[in-house]
Formats: sequence, structure tokens, C-alpha cells
Amino acid sequence: MEPQESQDVISEETPVPVQAQTPEPEVEVDDDFDVMVPDVPMPTVGKDDTVKDELKGAFDFCFVGSGQGGGRIAESFWKMGYRRVLAVNTAEQDLATVRIPNKYAFASTGAGKDPRVAENFFTDKHEDVLDRMRRAFGPQFDRIFVTVGAAGGTGAGTCIPLVHVAKELMESLKLENKGVGVIVALPKNSEGKRANANAFRVMRDLLELVDQGVVSPLIILDNERIDQIHPGLAVDPFWATANSSVCALFNLFNTIAVKNSRYTSFDPKDFQTLLDSGTIVFGATPLDKWGDPTDISYAIRENLKLNILSGGIDLGTGSVAAAVVIGGKDILANIPMTNLDHGFDQLSRMLGPQSTVHQGIYRGNKETLVIYTAIGGLGRPTGRLVDLARIGDIEDFDDPEKPRKKR
Repeated sequence: MEPQESQDVISEETPVPVQAQTPEPEVEVDDDFDVMVPDVPMPTVGKDDTVKDELKGAFDFCFVGSGQGGGRIAESFWKMGYRRVLAVNTAEQDLATVRIPNKYAFASTGAGKDPRVAENFFTDKHEDVLDRMRRAFGPQFDRIFVTVGAAGGTGAGTCIPLVHVAKELMESLKLENKGVGVIVALPKNSEGKRANANAFRVMRDLLELVDQGVVSPLIILDNERIDQIHPGLAVDPFWATANSSVCALFNLFNTIAVKNSRYTSFDPKDFQTLLDSGTIVFGATPLDKWGDPTDISYAIRENLKLNILSGGIDLGTGSVAAAVVIGGKDILANIPMTNLDHGFDQLSRMLGPQSTVHQGIYRGNKETLVIYTAIGGLGRPTGRLVDLARIGDIEDFDDPEKPRKKR
């Protein structure tokens, strides 16, 4: 039998067919980066948001001025070199004359001398105002001051709410100084019933916050008192004089507390005791004679009573004071130290029992002799409150001199 033909016999010489393979696509490689970063909002790391003043003081203060009067006071501090300054108002128009960069109108129609209108506007914009303060002040500072004119609707209506917002911000930053400072301008008697009534109510509420330790210091700028000290001033210089009277003196104590003295220094801790003492008033006593110890004590006793920048306050209620003497080179080379000590003793006797008087003696650039004073821990300005209540026709104020209405 013939052998069958073998099927599919593959010899060693027979080539094996190779199955075709699909080539892999080439991967595009970018040498510039490895991954595509997604557009996810990221926190800023390492950015320094600290606001720097253009002056050197013992403390870094912030100022938020509300209303036209408060905005003017805040602007005064800006002009001195403080840079943590914000002005707020219920009308953009009123902010136009305040020449600082940080301004915010939280309404558009104004308050029309009605504090309730301003307070309602402020309540709706509470968080916006807080954000504006954060941006204007930065993360590092020592204390916030609220500055207001107590006669107007915006200043009167936002003063207390601003104090609470300032305290909220200070506590969120865990600042050591818990008190919120307030500089409040009181109206002249001639400004009428509504202005004085607004001021009375603001002062009443502020004094309650002083008692609670929420507000410190409370600095009163009494425009009626300024009018008495500087009679006959025209309109433009009156407001400039009124604001600089307090602002310049406050700034003096803040800046001089970091100055070296070849005699006696007023230091930051001395200033701190004043800032924490509650209600404060400032004064300045120019001395024309100093040859006899009684010359200085008499000038302090009489001139301080005349030149103190708030009426109706009993200086005998004060618990702490600062007296800074600035004199020319020739004067300090000749005046006996015992004469100055006599003046310091006089100031101490004017205050309440167990009071403290911090002293400073510095050489100035003018051949004059002036004692600058700050008195803190004061009681209520009862006499001024009586005036505000009378002119404002406040019915619920217990004024012993006010005739009782028959029932």
C-alpha cells in the first residue's frame, strides 16, 4: 500500500508565518511639566498683611470713624502717620470729604439725624463692616478705637454696634488688650435738641460699657468746651482745632512713651495703665513763670481746670494720671527739680485718694515750658450729662435740678 501524503507537514526549511501586530500609539511627552495642576482656590501662604504706621509709637492703634464727625477724627490720625484707619458712613457723599484711602458706605441714603435708621443699616451690613476692618487693620495691632460724633444719626446709631464689632475682631485675633477705645465728640449746646438728645443716649450707653470693662479708654471731645477755651474761631479752624486738641495730645503720649529722656521717662507701661483706666481727659498747662515752686503748682491747679478738654468731670474722681513736662534746653538747665516736684505733688492732690501720677521730663525744641496731662479712672461727667439731657429734653433722666412735672 502506498503511503498517504502527509498533510500540513512542516519541514525545518518551511518558514513560519508571523502574525502582524498593531503598532502602539506614540505618547506625547512634554518636557516643561509633569502634571496639569487643577484650578483649585488655594490659601495664600506666607503673605505679610501687616499694616505699618509711618510713625513710631508705644502701641499700634487702629481707628474706625463713623459718621462725618467720626470720619474727621479718624482722618486727623491718618494725617499724623497712623495707617490702620477706616471711615464708614451711611452716605457716600459724606465720605467724599474724608481724605483717607479706606472708606466704606454701608448705605446710600444717609441717616437723617436718626440713630435708629443708621443702626438698622449697620445691622444688615455687619459682616461687611467686619471684613473691611480686617483688611484695613491687618492681623497685628494692639487696640481698636471707635471715633464718632455723638450728635449725628450715623455716629450715634453705629457707635455701640461698632464697639461690639471691634471687640469681636480683637477677640478673634486673641489680642491681649481687651478694651475697645472710644473717642466721642459731644455737640455744642447751640446744635439743638435732637443733636444733644442723640449725644446723651450715646454717652449713657458708653458709660455702661465702661463700667462693664468693654470700653477703655473713653476719651471725650467736648465741642462746647472747645468753644469756651478757643472763643471766636471761624468754622474751618474750629473743627481742625477741636479734633487736633485731642488727637495731638493722644499722639503725644503714644509717641513720647518710646522716647529716651536724659531726665525721667514716661514709658509704655505707664501709658498702658491710662489706656486701661476707663474714662480719660487730656489737658495742657503752659507755664510762663517757674522761679518759685508755687508758680508751677498754681498754674497746674488753675490752668488745668480751665484747659481740660471736657466739661462736667470732677478731676477728684481720677485714679491715675500722667504729667509730661517738655521744656527748652535753657529752661531745664535752670529750673530747680524741686519746683517741678511741687507741680507733680499738686496734680496728685487734685486726684482721688491712692492715685498714681506717672511722670516724664523731656527736652523740647522750643524755649517754652509746658506740662501735658492725661487723667484716667474718672467718674461720670454728670454736669455735662445734665446739660445734654436738658437741651435734648430727655424725660427719663433723673436730674435733681430739673422741675418735676405734676401728675
